[in-house]
Amino acid sequence: MSKKNNLLIAASGTGGHIFPALAVSKEVEDEWNIHWLGVHQRLDVNFIPKKYNLRTLNIKTPRKNIFLFCQYIKILLSTFQIIRILKEKKINLVFTTGGYISAPTIVASKLLRIPVIIHESNLIPGMVTKYFGFLCNYVFLGFKKTNSYLKNCKTIFTGTPLREQFYKSNLLPEWVPKGKGPLLIVMGGSQGAKAINQILFESLEFLMKKQFRIVHIIGECNQEFFHVKNFKNYVQKKFTNEIAALIQNCDLVISRSGAGTINELIETQKPSILIPFPYSKNNHQEKNAMILAEIGGSVLMNQNKISKEGFEETLERIFKIKSNNGVNQYKILDLMRKNMENNNKIKSKIEIKKFINYFLKEF
Repeated sequence: MSKKNNLLIAASGTGGHIFPALAVSKEVEDEWNIHWLGVHQRLDVNFIPKKYNLRTLNIKTPRKNIFLFCQYIKILLSTFQIIRILKEKKINLVFTTGGYISAPTIVASKLLRIPVIIHESNLIPGMVTKYFGFLCNYVFLGFKKTNSYLKNCKTIFTGTPLREQFYKSNLLPEWVPKGKGPLLIVMGGSQGAKAINQILFESLEFLMKKQFRIVHIIGECNQEFFHVKNFKNYVQKKFTNEIAALIQNCDLVISRSGAGTINELIETQKPSILIPFPYSKNNHQEKNAMILAEIGGSVLMNQNKISKEGFEETLERIFKIKSNNGVNQYKILDLMRKNMENNNKIKSKIEIKKFINYFLKEF
């Protein structure tokens, strides 16, 4: 079979949309010519390989004001641009991961009778999946429970695919602080999180006294936090491509609870403190975090109620040393780790590849 099948991937904005799509594209690129549709001035340019022929549209994220309805209309009007792209590139299949680029792409695909698949990684489906999922040939689900919110859609539980680095063992990067103290990875998703950065800085001296080793990923958008006191056990970065190695080799992750992070924690079986973004649509980050909190693999903290004292007490409790037959161990941390190890993993990329390749055509 010659490689004449053309796949359009529409994924843009945040790592939560882009990284699963990248994982899928790498898995199917031997069978498909891949074209990528993104949004101007977002993260797309930084992450999408040139071989995927990135095209960007000038779509702005809607802001809550009196012109909100007009903003949504403008997004849907980009359907006509996308129709031209689909025809020009002779697209046979569309795969999208949600976000505002997805709605006009789904509509354009439906008008041209091109099969379209959307992947929903959050437990509570996003707006596009909720209102446009019924137009798709399939809605792939990151979590089984999401099915109950999408009664009119053809859903398939596939899990959420991760970057390749998460499926192999990685050594701890050389730049990580050395020592015997517990290693914490603190991060806020692809765009960082000011609230997590703030509580970490307020507690930094306490953490240094307790001999924690900390890798703090502050995010590209949080440069005002960049200047801090020089501690040998504390390393701060705006961004790193070695996130899998860090999570695999740390003792505890402190993070937001986007769907990507939840699935990374499930794959690496790492305990965590999760601080959901309180203004996420439909409060989906808290619902995501509950998946791990309910099995005892994570401690869930409310951003609007968190305090320096409460944060430090939580860490002290998790890392309280108990002696067992003369061997010191972190009893609560070990229990959280065991609970994560009991959580089932699914081979997401293999499942998704199987369904995408159903649409391959003979030429």
